[in-house]
Amino acid sequence: MTSSSASASTPVEFDHLPPRWEPTPARPRLPLGVAILAVLIAGFAVLMVLAGLLFVLAQYVGNVVPASLEIFQSIDLLGAAILVVLGAALLAVATSLWRQETWALWTTIVLVFGTTAYLFFTGSITILFLVFVVLFIYLISVRRYFY
Repeated sequence: MTSSSASASTPVEFDHLPPRWEPTPARPRLPLGVAILAVLIAGFAVLMVLAGLLFVLAQYVGNVVPASLEIFQSIDLLGAAILVVLGAALLAVATSLWRQETWALWTTIVLVFGTTAYLFFTGSITILFLVFVVLFIYLISVRRYFY
């Protein structure tokens, strides 16, 4: 009797256990409004980069790129460089919005809020102002989809 009670009290040891299971985090789906916004921002960013590059090319390689292809006629070299840099930054924001990165969401929220505040304080309460207010509320409401 002592031998059976002694063996019952010792724990059973195994040589190999399977790896511990850890659930993979579920990636939330991209909201449709954010997808549309990312595409619009990306299109605007490409337009800005293209405008800046076409101006620079028309200035330095006028024989190859005619001045009639310039998108913005009244900018200078510094303005074109700023367009290229801002366009590249907006392209990064659009790509990161598509990938649901939190920093891109908050950057977009700050830009939308700033534009809304500018429209409000300049007295431009129009349809565009209402669109930006709705966009601001929408972006705040979909923040749980970002990680």
